[in-house]
Amino acid sequence: MTGTQEPARRRYDSPVRRQRAAETRERIIVAGAAILHDNPVWNWDALTVRGVAERAGVNERTVYRHFEGERELRDAVMARLEEEAGVSPEGLELDQLPRFTERLLEYVSSFPLEPRTPRDPTLVTAHARLRDTLLTAVQHANPEWSARDRTIAAAMLDVLWNVASYERLVADWDLDPKDAVAGVTWAIGLVENAIRDGHLPQR
Repeated sequence: MTGTQEPARRRYDSPVRRQRAAETRERIIVAGAAILHDNPVWNWDALTVRGVAERAGVNERTVYRHFEGERELRDAVMARLEEEAGVSPEGLELDQLPRFTERLLEYVSSFPLEPRTPRDPTLVTAHARLRDTLLTAVQHANPEWSARDRTIAAAMLDVLWNVASYERLVADWDLDPKDAVAGVTWAIGLVENAIRDGHLPQR
C-alpha cells in the first residue's frame, strides 16, 4: 500500500452533451403540453410520467433524469402553457385584467370541450326556467339590446349566482359564506347597473 488514492473520475461533459440534454428536456415538455392539448381543459390526470415518456419517445428513467417527480414535470408544462398563451399572472395590474382574461380564454378555447354528462331531467328543467327568467329580466331592463348581448349578460348573471361559483369562493378562497354571498350579490349588482346603463359587453 503506498497510501496514494486513485484519482476521482471526472464527469464527462461537453457542449454537445448539454445540447442533447436540453433537447431531450424540451421534447419531454412538448410531449406534456401535447397531451393536455388532446384532452379537455386542465385534465391533469392525463399528465403522468409514463404518459409523457411514451409521447416523447423516451423511457421513464429519462424523464426522472430531468424532473425529480411528477410535480416538477407538471410545473414545467404549466410554465410552457403560460408561455404559449402569452399570459403570466405575476405583476398583473387591475387595468390589465380584461386583456389578460381575453388572451387566456382565447387560448383555453383551443382545448377540447369536455362533454357534459347527462343531467337529471329535473335539474335540466330547472336550469331552463332560470335561463328564461334571466333572459326576460335583461330584456325588461334594456329592451334595445340585441339577442346576442342579452344572452351574454344573462349568461354572466347565471355564472355569478351559480352554486358552483359560491362553492369556489368558500372552498378555494376561504371566504366566510356570508362574505361569499356579499361578493356574488355585489358583482350581480355591477352587471345589473351595466345593463341598465347600456354598457354593452366588449366585442
